[in-house]
Amino acid sequence: MTAVISTLRTGHVGLNVTDLTRSLAFYRDALGFELLGEGKEEGRRYAFLGQDGELVLTLWQQADGAFAPAAAGLHHLAFSATVIDEVRGYEQRLRELGVDFAYEGVVAHGEGAASGGIFFHDPDGTRLEISVPAGAEDAPAPTSGAPTCGFF
Repeated sequence: MTAVISTLRTGHVGLNVTDLTRSLAFYRDALGFELLGEGKEEGRRYAFLGQDGELVLTLWQQADGAFAPAAAGLHHLAFSATVIDEVRGYEQRLRELGVDFAYEGVVAHGEGAASGGIFFHDPDGTRLEISVPAGAEDAPAPTSGAPTCGFF
C-alpha cells in the first residue's frame, strides 16, 4: 500500500512568550485575534488564538528572555492582508499602541515590487510582518538591490 502524500501548508504557529497576559492582550487587542482556549495551570499557561474559529497562533508562557534574532529557529512571523488599506489600518492601530516598528510606514519587498507591508515587534521582540501581494508599488524598499522581508 502506498502512502498518500498531499501538499502541506502551514497550520498554526506556536510562540514562546515571557508573559502570557501581556502577549495575549497584544495579539488580541492589537491584531484582532480571538481567544479560542486558554490553559491557566501554573507551569502550563497557554492561549489558543484564531480567526473565525480557526486556530492560527498558540502562545506558550515558557520563555525566560526576549526573542533572540541570532538564535536558530523563527526568523519572523508574517501575516497576510488582502489590501494595502488593511495594512495601513493595522499600522495606525499599532502606532497608537506604541508598538516598535522596524521601518517608518509601509515598505516594498524589493525595489519596484508591488508586494510589501509593515514590520514591527511584539512585546517579547518577536519580529512580525503584515503584508499584501499588491498595492505597495510606491513604497520605498528598505534594502536597495535585493529582495527583503523587512528584517534582512
